[in-house]
Amino acid sequence: MYKENSLKKVLSAIGVAAALSLGATSAYAQGPRSRTVGVSKDEQKVVATGWSVKKDIMDKAVYNDNNEKIGSVDDLIISPTKSLSYAIIGVGGFLGIGTHDIAIPVNHIKEQDNKLVLRGATKEALKALPEFQYAKKEGETPPASRQ
Repeated sequence: MYKENSLKKVLSAIGVAAALSLGATSAYAQGPRSRTVGVSKDEQKVVATGWSVKKDIMDKAVYNDNNEKIGSVDDLIISPTKSLSYAIIGVGGFLGIGTHDIAIPVNHIKEQDNKLVLRGATKEALKALPEFQYAKKEGETPPASRQ
């Protein structure tokens, strides 16, 4: 597999794919100007060997360069420009209670020895960062608090 690629490249590719899929208009052919929806057999091979956000990134532990677990990936944020920008890392807490969510630029997280690594980080330094809060959209109930 292509695990030697940096996490930024992998997550950027996932973000672009997600953005493109969000922009797709219809899965139905519309006359002579129709275009193929989906991926080719050759593209399937690439997709099958890539990273899965669900299986390989979400809820995975994040370590510092001293191999200490400092948190876990709770979410990935795609910016309004449709590029993958931030990983939401839950730090502190016990069994999800009292967890402090923070936003970390994706390019700061590296894949090393099959682990997600945030170099130079400590639990204390991360807890001191401002807590990430999801933006409230009009008419929408915010996600349930984990505290």
